[in-house]
Amino acid sequence: MTKGMTKGRRSALVLSGLLATIGTAHFLKPGPFDDIVPKALPGDPNLYTRASGVVELACAAALAVPRTRRLGGLATAALFTAVFPANVQMAYDWRNASPAKRALAYARLPLQAPLVAWALSVRRAATKP
Repeated sequence: MTKGMTKGRRSALVLSGLLATIGTAHFLKPGPFDDIVPKALPGDPNLYTRASGVVELACAAALAVPRTRRLGGLATAALFTAVFPANVQMAYDWRNASPAKRALAYARLPLQAPLVAWALSVRRAATKP
């Protein structure tokens, strides 16, 4: 462990980096994200892609700053819960795809639970303001 960096802080910064990377990808390569927006949602799928990218970047910023980390952890857990329907949509859409694509789509479904738990653990580890 880096001198002066606690395990909780490092975990928060890793999660922040992950969200910043994915949030940025929503703007640089929106197509794959547009494709998994649930069909039941009205309007242009790219609107949802951009909105979720903004939220991911906001969560990343909140997690990176110690003063907002507790709120960031809670917001990130909510975000991971809110995007679960997109993962369900992807699994449904790829049900007849190649075995590799199906495996990827199906593996994303149970991944949401540990991501939510990670975000909540970052929240718990953060100091209260």
